[in-house]
Amino acid sequence: MARTKRSRRSYSAGEWGRNRVRVFPDPKTGLYQMEWRENGRRLSRSLKHRDWTRAKRQADEAAAGFAVHEPNGNAEPEPLTLERLFDIYGEEVTPTKADRSRRYDRVAMRMFLGFFGLDRDPATLSQRDWDRFIRARRVGKVGPSGKPVSDRTVEFDLRFLIAVLNWASKSRDENGRLLLDSNPLRGLKTPKEKNPTRVVLSDEEYGALLGVSRKVDWRFHVALVLAHETGHRIGAIRQLRWSDIDFDDRTIVWRAEHEKTGYEHVTPMTDEAVVALEEAAQRRYPDAGDSPVLPAPKDASRCAGLSAVRYWWDKAQSLAGLEPKRGRGWHSLRRKFASDLMALPLKVLCELGGWKEAQTVLRCYQQADAGQLRKALESRPRARA
Repeated sequence: MARTKRSRRSYSAGEWGRNRVRVFPDPKTGLYQMEWRENGRRLSRSLKHRDWTRAKRQADEAAAGFAVHEPNGNAEPEPLTLERLFDIYGEEVTPTKADRSRRYDRVAMRMFLGFFGLDRDPATLSQRDWDRFIRARRVGKVGPSGKPVSDRTVEFDLRFLIAVLNWASKSRDENGRLLLDSNPLRGLKTPKEKNPTRVVLSDEEYGALLGVSRKVDWRFHVALVLAHETGHRIGAIRQLRWSDIDFDDRTIVWRAEHEKTGYEHVTPMTDEAVVALEEAAQRRYPDAGDSPVLPAPKDASRCAGLSAVRYWWDKAQSLAGLEPKRGRGWHSLRRKFASDLMALPLKVLCELGGWKEAQTVLRCYQQADAGQLRKALESRPRARA
């Protein structure tokens, strides 16, 4: 039975000769010490804090066998579970990400905890777990939607898990110990989409959407023009505020917190973009200040949400007589921007569109059409007969 000694402040838990543990303050530093016997030897270690309630709780846990002590006087750390690892990552890393990434992190953590279990030791994850998750995720047995998903989605989920395990293998606890000695899933191959759907909006489709854009909503017209003229993601466009627009220098500031890559940069505006923004500023918000360029339909102080811009796009497709097509959405304008400016140096294109890596542009965005291929062949030098 635990008791508190009154001669000087100390606390003892457990039974003599079996599992007696005592905590007391160091007379010099004031830091609490833990003392116990093992194989006839008296051992002790510093708890490295001055929290009396916490020290007593640690004594109770040690006496109950929750903490195992080694002969050298060091206590083994609390076992790392997948739940605890995600909690640490969620407190220290997730808050540094953009809003959309933070939401995804929370969804992915719940998904992996539901599949592998809260108390699973991350170090025991293996090839079998990896393959089992891929099979279940593909057919919809795991995941928030409960529906089958593409290999691209499975790859995205597994890359998040790999990122967490890599971070844990480089991060240390308060005692200097690595959270994980190594990433148990390192080197395993993620599934790849064999034929990913990467639609590039055509000039004819853009013209058709532009023709009905004002019938949909004035905000849709501005968003459509900006997406076409700047090549930026709709998530960054809908978060623009008038303080980001400089009509004198004809530039736009793209804030880091609204960019998927976290990359803040400034790009020039084309005449078309200036006209669309001036029309919105003069007719809707002549004294806009720091208000949103694309205000939400029900609250002008907030930026338009993702559901609103998706609704506008679907409505515009219907009015323009365009049959719904998988992959033809806001992002198809970003691919059009990259493909239209294919002749530019990659460094310049990356700066204009907000890409951090040129390889991303080459792999996922630029697509040469038949006209460009024919033009390239016709420009080839010919040998004289």
